[in-house]
This record gives sequence, C-alpha cells and structure tokens, in this order.
Amino acid sequence: MQSYEERLTVPGSWWLIAFAVGISGGLILLPLGTVPMLGGLIAAAALAAAAVSSYGSARIRVVAGSLVAGEARIPVSALGTAHELDPEEARAWRTHKADPRAFMLMRSYVPTAVRVEITDPADPTPYVYVSTRDPKALVAALEAVKA
Repeated sequence: MQSYEERLTVPGSWWLIAFAVGISGGLILLPLGTVPMLGGLIAAAALAAAAVSSYGSARIRVVAGSLVAGEARIPVSALGTAHELDPEEARAWRTHKADPRAFMLMRSYVPTAVRVEITDPADPTPYVYVSTRDPKALVAALEAVKA
C-alpha cells in the first residue's frame, strides 16, 4: 500500500535551456556544413534533454513501511520526528545548519523540504533532508505509517 508519491520534475524553463543548448551545438558546427550542423543540433539537444530528464526524475515515496528518496530506502522504524521546513528554514538546513553526514535529496527549484531524524544508533546519518513540494502531506504519510 502506497501512501505518498512525488516526482521532483524540473521547471519548464529548464527544457527551454536544453533546447537552447541544442541550437548552440548546431551553431558551433555550422561552419562545417549542413550535415555536421544538424548532427551537432541533434546530439547537443539529446544530451541536454537527457541531463534535464535525469535530474528531474528523483522520486520520493512512502511505501511498504519505508521512505524511499531517490536511491535511498529507509525503514520508517529507523526514522524519528519529521519536521516541515518552510523556504527560509529549508535554505538554512541546506547551508549553514547542514551536517555533512546527512542524506540530502535536494532540488534547488523546490523551496520547501522535510527533515527527518534518524534514530538508528548504528547509522551515522543524523537526519534525512528531502526537498518536497508538499511537506505537510509527506509528514502526514510518515506519521500514518508509524502509527
């Protein structure tokens, strides 16, 4: 049973930037002729689109008693209190309050986040920081699974 799922897709403007990178690749090869220009356009646009798609494919799920954030799968039994972070608090926990040992799934284009303490004494990770567009729903889903 799945109680929460979110994909941290990139903003639409990033796709315009990927298109502009493709145009740039074509313009760089324009002096070599039409065929190299088209090859550069296609190759640069494909590489930029793959990079944007990959970066925007991060998923957050609360499923089967675990928090799945990107590649990390953390059992809810190892999690402590979840804290909703507004944009100002999220920025603080990304910068001067950040612990280098923490697991962080950050996306700069998502202003809010959730910070969840790790209670497993064998795990050196102090907390999990997850960018999310709906911190209230993620905290509620974690609390529902714990109950």
